[in-house]
Amino acid sequence: MRETYDEQQAASRLRVSVAAWRWAAASGAVPAADAGPGRWSRAVVESTDAEAVRAALPGPAGAWWAAEQLTAALGAPLPRCRPRVTPAAIGHLVRAGLLAYLGGDPAYPDVHPDQVAALARRRDLPALLDRHVPLGPDQAAVRLGVRRSDFDQVVRLGWIAPTGTVEIDYKRQGGVTTVPLYSAEEVALLPVTRPAVDWQAVRATPAGCRSPLAALDPTVPGGDVVLLAEAARIAGVGRPAVVNWRRRHPDFPAPVGGDDVHPVFARSAVVAWLLAHDKIAVPTNVPAATLELRPTGAARRRFQLWDPWVELSDDPEGEDRLTGWTSDDDTADTLAALAAADASVSRLTTPGTAPLAIPGDVRVIDRFRPGSGGLRVTLTWPSRLRGHAARTHAGGLVRHALPYAAPGTDCRCAQQACGGIIPTPYCPDHGRTAEPALEWHPADGIRCARLIRPAVAPA
Repeated sequence: MRETYDEQQAASRLRVSVAAWRWAAASGAVPAADAGPGRWSRAVVESTDAEAVRAALPGPAGAWWAAEQLTAALGAPLPRCRPRVTPAAIGHLVRAGLLAYLGGDPAYPDVHPDQVAALARRRDLPALLDRHVPLGPDQAAVRLGVRRSDFDQVVRLGWIAPTGTVEIDYKRQGGVTTVPLYSAEEVALLPVTRPAVDWQAVRATPAGCRSPLAALDPTVPGGDVVLLAEAARIAGVGRPAVVNWRRRHPDFPAPVGGDDVHPVFARSAVVAWLLAHDKIAVPTNVPAATLELRPTGAARRRFQLWDPWVELSDDPEGEDRLTGWTSDDDTADTLAALAAADASVSRLTTPGTAPLAIPGDVRVIDRFRPGSGGLRVTLTWPSRLRGHAARTHAGGLVRHALPYAAPGTDCRCAQQACGGIIPTPYCPDHGRTAEPALEWHPADGIRCARLIRPAVAPA
């Protein structure tokens, strides 16, 4: 008579599927293996209720289904800088212990649907995916929010290295190919750990244009080391704060060069220390937009819209739009009510634009709930009302640009009395592909009036 059982033998003894026994073991429905790793004693197996084991797993779910459920939990449409969850990611989550392996190909395992649903409800799901699921080059580019060609430049510069590889059989497209895998956390941290790069410009580079990173030379020394000043930029603090951390914490990385006045540290060691001491965090999403509305005769109201997308019109007679996500209907109702009551936007702070102010005529034109729990809200306002909320700008609704060189004969921009222009994206001199040198100032403001004044001759 058999005295110990492995998982297959135990399932056969109870006449249940191996997947059902695996789930019972993972969920605690049966005692832990007491006869060695992956083995149970005869007493444990025979005392187990087979019907309870069978009922606990109506049917395992495939990796493709599980991946779709986790992708849907991230939001619909997907937030910017967030790739889809792939079936291969389910295998990584199983190996991390977040899901129980119930059978099938270990790379694309079967899992319990209830456990997938519980994982999908976790608020830290994006962080868990970053921590445990590596990314291929295309996914890494999405996570960073850049084109694949831009991410290839990041690899060329040596800013990130593969953590592993995977072989993919493309069959008709060339057979088996070895694809490098990258840590999602390291990818997401690049804008933090490389603060000298204008990541906004990299992300805004249109298709077909040369990457701004292509001009950087990977052989220039110093890319893997930082001074205290750059360590401070990475942490978003002043240099004295880093000097203080170094003095107070004995585990602060030791210098790898420099001198007593200007010590040099390994960039990777500094980043690891800052992460371990919660001085920096892995970006999990695009920052939220902060919207302040000022109702007539009432106090300001502040709102946050997640994963914001701002479209600023190039036509002063057009409309600007702001789209973002909120978690409840109350926020959307309040926004709509305040907009209908002629509330003005006293300050809009959103990634990619300077702080804006809109004096009235703001409307909520769309509310959309895709079924994943979020609510997408779209606001619009006339672009001619768009002003600057920064204190350094006086007056003004639309901003004019003053070219450092006189506009050429092919310029398509609207010429202003002050000598400035309102750039258009298709202008050969000042469009999106020309990288113009411009100085901005608010229209009808103090600076604009000063520029006009010398051109007005006395009668």
